[in-house]
Amino acid sequence: MNITRENISDVSAFIKIAVENADYQPLVDQTLADYRKKAAIPGFRKGKVPMGLIKKQYGKSVLADELNKLVSQSLFNFIEEEKLNILGNPLPKEGEDFQGDFDQPSTFEFTYEIGLAPELEVKLSGRNKFEYPKVIIDESLIQKQIDDLRRRYGKLSSGESVGETDMILGQFVELNEDGSIKEGGIMHSSTIAMQFTEDEATKKELMGKKVGDNINVDPYKVSKGGKDTAAMLGVKEADLANISSLFQLTINDVKVMELAELNQELYDKLFGEGVVNSEEELKNKIKADLEEMFSRDSDRILARRITNSLIDKTVIELPDAFLKRWILASQKEDNNKNPLTAEQIEAEYEGYQRGLKWQLIKDHLIKNNDLAVTQEELIAHTKTLMAGQYAQYGIPAPEDEELTQTARQVLSNREEASRIAEGVAEEKLNAYFKATVKIDEKKVTYDEYIKIAEDANA
Repeated sequence: MNITRENISDVSAFIKIAVENADYQPLVDQTLADYRKKAAIPGFRKGKVPMGLIKKQYGKSVLADELNKLVSQSLFNFIEEEKLNILGNPLPKEGEDFQGDFDQPSTFEFTYEIGLAPELEVKLSGRNKFEYPKVIIDESLIQKQIDDLRRRYGKLSSGESVGETDMILGQFVELNEDGSIKEGGIMHSSTIAMQFTEDEATKKELMGKKVGDNINVDPYKVSKGGKDTAAMLGVKEADLANISSLFQLTINDVKVMELAELNQELYDKLFGEGVVNSEEELKNKIKADLEEMFSRDSDRILARRITNSLIDKTVIELPDAFLKRWILASQKEDNNKNPLTAEQIEAEYEGYQRGLKWQLIKDHLIKNNDLAVTQEELIAHTKTLMAGQYAQYGIPAPEDEELTQTARQVLSNREEASRIAEGVAEEKLNAYFKATVKIDEKKVTYDEYIKIAEDANA
């Protein structure tokens, strides 16, 4: 057998495999001999079928199977021995499956195309400056959190008129353009949360209304759109395009949220018994929790900004034509019921390309900065996650030996282990980013922060 590599470019190559008769014939003969032992053909005793008949009936298919197994194994052995860092999987050369004659088998030649991962030069140092948002945790933000917690543990009671944070229970009835009730139109009972109604004109019109009042509303202005609007009207989201924006709302009830009292019972429900014992301690606890939460979020925003910068600035050549072929072929191998067409792959390729570039950059950073996740780190992180889950339910964590054993059992699940490893790798990469680049902290309000986070994830 002769295997050669022919470079097409820096990121793609052909691998040619020439298989001689001596390479495959012993394998074919052995398989046919096994077939003969098991063959049950009328007129012959088991194991006594003439080999000529076996070859005539099974010869070509056995030859094809043995060639396929031999070539596949040789191809991947060659890739491993040559230490080729390939992208995707090898594909038969376009328009050329193989050369050879099954009727008169002799030398067979197979040609495969491979995509090669490019050599990278990733530039990241203290000369790279990135903005790092820090939320101003002032008294109003802390108070908002306290109000939200009190509301979560509060109770609803019926009120006389609609207020800014009340909930309206009512019936929506679809109207015609002239304001008359639409025959066969939608009639559905639902709720409106005043707190989340963003259209100021609608909110103003609803304020002060009482049980029994009728008011014309646009359901799209008292919901969040899409699934939320569909649920409010009791229809499928796809049907919204054919539905009027003019509805009559009859107010059946107004629910007022009575906030939970700030007392020891609430503190213990929120944080566990004895952790918080006064309103001042509550504020300090909420401030600390917010600082921790925003710090994690800001780390992710920083990582996203660095990621985008590295993708945009790192020169990466990819075997684009090969990768498009491979995406198309891999869908067929996976028996995808709704495979993308070549046109769809072309249209969506830029997003795939960007994702692949980041994966190559990330692998480079992990390899060159000793950021690979060790088994010890994986077990330790899993134990921390499990201890947190026990604490969440108020259960003391087991002894370390038992916790370690349970962590190993969790990690025996390949998918779960991969998910946890990805999380640990992300933490290590984020720590590397923060230690490497120059960080420009910028204090922002909560509303400004929300906008920054949305932009970072766009």
